[in-house]
Amino acid sequence: MKVYYDDEVDALYLNFGDETPDGVIEISEGVNLDIAHENKIVGIEILNASKKLDLKTTLSYTLEFDKNLILQNTA
Repeated sequence: MKVYYDDEVDALYLNFGDETPDGVIEISEGVNLDIAHENKIVGIEILNASKKLDLKTTLSYTLEFDKNLILQNTA
């Protein structure tokens, strides 16, 4: 997943892959799902993002890994 934020227009975009969207579904005012074939979600656009969520939390990341999964893959 890639996250893009444009502070000039206050828009946040979550990109879930390399597929090109071929449609958009508006789920609420200023929140749109980009979809590909068979309604697969390939992105989410949030307009006026700073008014809809806490950008400090959203734009900071923590990765947590399952220790057992890591051990299985390295054994």
